[in-house]
Amino acid sequence: MLNPLFPRRADNTYPGHRLALVLFGLLLVMKAGTSLGTIFNGYKAATVADGIPLDTYTPAAAQTVVSLFAVWGLTNLVLFFIGLVVLVRYRGLIPLMFALLLLQQLGRYLVLHFLPVVRTGSPPGFVINLVMLALMIVGLALSLWRRNDPAFPETS
Repeated sequence: MLNPLFPRRADNTYPGHRLALVLFGLLLVMKAGTSLGTIFNGYKAATVADGIPLDTYTPAAAQTVVSLFAVWGLTNLVLFFIGLVVLVRYRGLIPLMFALLLLQQLGRYLVLHFLPVVRTGSPPGFVINLVMLALMIVGLALSLWRRNDPAFPETS
């Protein structure tokens, strides 16, 4: 059961569905875009995409939120580069990367459930995050789906 997530060798052998590679690439592009947006324009990302009313905060508090967004963006940018290396060189780890990205996304939802952020309106970031969540779930399922190809025998 865990063999697809933790292959014995981390190489470019990828037995999953090819569509998962496309979804993973799309997910990486989205992750890079949101990361760069939060690093270089954290104020707009916080206020427009996430609906955080920074204009009601003290200047120091608003700067703290923007700084935390930039740090979060940098962390996601590192995940993007790790994912890019996996996509280019270690495709056997694609299911694991999907699982880790899904764990991060669901963990974020859980943290924000217990430590909610006050938001205004209906920020579009929620929709983007739902799309990314759907891509992760479908991509993980497709990456675990083994092709009927004699080059990829079932292993136990």
